[in-house]
Amino acid sequence: MSITGEPSGEQASKGSSAACRVVLVDDHTMVREALSHILGESGWIEVVGEASDPAGAIKAVRDTAPDVLVLDYNIPDGGALPVIERLVAASWCNTKILVLTIHNSFHYAVRVLEAGADGFAVKADAFQELAKAIDEVWKSGLYLAPALSREVLNHLRQPRKERVGLDALSPREFELLRELGAGTGLKEAARHQNISVSTASTYRSRIMEKLKLSSTAELIHFAIERGLTV
Repeated sequence: MSITGEPSGEQASKGSSAACRVVLVDDHTMVREALSHILGESGWIEVVGEASDPAGAIKAVRDTAPDVLVLDYNIPDGGALPVIERLVAASWCNTKILVLTIHNSFHYAVRVLEAGADGFAVKADAFQELAKAIDEVWKSGLYLAPALSREVLNHLRQPRKERVGLDALSPREFELLRELGAGTGLKEAARHQNISVSTASTYRSRIMEKLKLSSTAELIHFAIERGLTV
């Protein structure tokens, strides 16, 4: 890829027939419009669909079969994780998933990668980096925000049974921690995550045990102190 965010070599020589087909998912219309305009000017990225929530994301991917789904982490009604899990499990889906977020933390990157996403990019990075992220996910199937790559790789190399504290949480447990830490009730959090209240209660118990917390108040304090609230 060139410094302008354009693909190089053979990919560039193929012209429009080699365009990377992208679906954008973000609940802010202005963000989607801005990204669509900027990416469209790249000359090699074609935005073929947009959505603002999980149901719309699934439909857009099914309807357009894009090469890459650019998915905002914080979309309403459950966030990115349920979308990732459903698409990864779908036999009809071959789309690469790039999660785009404001959260410049390896904890978020680890959870989306463990859920099955192919890349993690931070919104604060310049357009050039987003274009590079799309290109790398499209061609090689993996992209990590440069500032987080070392921490993420170190975490993933550690055997799961040896992880402690926040590092020991599963993607679902991590997301429930964020919801509960923001003061969301268990029933509402379960609905957001598309899981039963019983399952959410089990996850909460595991969170409390892994983080050595003894009350909901401690859980909320833990999440707020570490900037993990929704």
